[in-house]
Amino acid sequence: MLTNLSFQTVAKEQIKFLKFPKEEVLCKNQQAKVNRCVDLQRAMSLGNLEREKVKIFFIDEDGLKKVETTVWGITDTSVILKESTIIPLERIVKVA
Repeated sequence: MLTNLSFQTVAKEQIKFLKFPKEEVLCKNQQAKVNRCVDLQRAMSLGNLEREKVKIFFIDEDGLKKVETTVWGITDTSVILKESTIIPLERIVKVA
């Protein structure tokens, strides 16, 4: 799915200036949503225990983006990065 797409790399400090639509990017693909949650839980464990970074692929109002960062927390609606930077959960395509 992501192999043919080009994601623009952004610094985590830039994310707070991005605008995010409210629509879910994974639409009706329930298994992809479950996989996203599992991957985010793993990413949060790696971030908090090992201080390891992951790549988060997401879509803002301008298109495809990716960031390499540490996941500090997850809520029902958002992923929390360092310095209270937030990415809406429904805008995340993949975590690697």
